[in-house]
Amino acid sequence: MIRYLPFLLILAVWIYAFVDCLNTPENEVRKLPKLAWVFIILLFGQVLLGPLAWFLVGRPRRNVPYGATRPQERRWVAPDDNPEFLKSLGEEEQERRRREGGGPEDTPPPAGA
Repeated sequence: MIRYLPFLLILAVWIYAFVDCLNTPENEVRKLPKLAWVFIILLFGQVLLGPLAWFLVGRPRRNVPYGATRPQERRWVAPDDNPEFLKSLGEEEQERRRREGGGPEDTPPPAGA
C-alpha cells in the first residue's frame, strides 16, 4: 500500500487541478486562456508540472490583500458602504409593502384634507 502512495498523491493533485481549472470562470484565469491551462494540466499532470503551474501562475488569487493596486480585483466592502446591498434592502422593503397591500401610495389622506 505504501508504494502506491506517491502515485495516489500525484493523481489526487492532478484531478484537483483539472477540476479547479474547469470550474474557474474564463475571465478570472491568469496569464493564458483557460483552454491552454486545461491542455497544460492534462499533458504535464503525470510529473506535476502542469498542476503546479496552474496553482502558481494560472489560478486566480482568492484572498487579495486590501491594498491591492489592480482595480479589477475584488475588495471587501462593509454592508453599510455597499450601494448594491443598500439598494437590495430598499427593494425588499418595497416588495414587503406591496405584498401586505400597504405602502405610501395606499395611506389615507390626513383628516383635515
